[in-house]
Amino acid sequence: MRPMQSLNSLPYTSVTSFIFGSTSTSLPITGFKFGSSGPKVLIIGGVHGDEIEGVWCAHGLLKALSSSFPYKLQVTLIPMLNLDGVLARERRNARGVDLNRNLPSKDWTNNVAQERYFPGTAANSEPENQALVQYLESDKPDVIISLHSWKPMLNINGECRLEADAIAKHTGYIIEETIGYPTPGCLGTYAGLEREMPTLTYEIERGLDQASILRIHVPAILEALKASEKRGSLT
Repeated sequence: MRPMQSLNSLPYTSVTSFIFGSTSTSLPITGFKFGSSGPKVLIIGGVHGDEIEGVWCAHGLLKALSSSFPYKLQVTLIPMLNLDGVLARERRNARGVDLNRNLPSKDWTNNVAQERYFPGTAANSEPENQALVQYLESDKPDVIISLHSWKPMLNINGECRLEADAIAKHTGYIIEETIGYPTPGCLGTYAGLEREMPTLTYEIERGLDQASILRIHVPAILEALKASEKRGSLT
């Protein structure tokens, strides 16, 4: 990961942007870092390029954290992991792979029920996920929040009730330990269950307008960050 520059145009807090990795078409995946001490939080948007609600939320969060960062945390924000997919409004990446079925979990399989879930020809074959796996191995976040959109739900894998409860209190979303159908090769399994990096898959209501996302879901994540600070006292 190569550092880029501090965002001097955002005067209220220290933000560092960096190159998280590259897409399969060699576009740079940009990340942003906030804070220098405390529990580590990774927030990811745009895993599925057609779930624009999570991308809007991630960028709203970028603005909010850039304006004020009162947390004793180290937050890494990746607004658009699947940048090629976001640009094309396509679930999969430019090589037609569903990134959330491609991670090298123990349950990864190349069997696929529908083309939109194509997991690739091998686990971790995609450069976007290779960058993510490398980050997880080197940085070892204490909690991960992955922003998606579907029916309103907070899907938890591992010990992330602190954050889920804070979001649920703000949004009324239900908390579930399963998404309701098999998801081999997903981040929740790979990180949350197999590597003890608690993972919260935040399913924002599909079709919700941008203004409502900024009004409801950005503040909800800020509440979750307050909860994440408590992880420092639990270790």
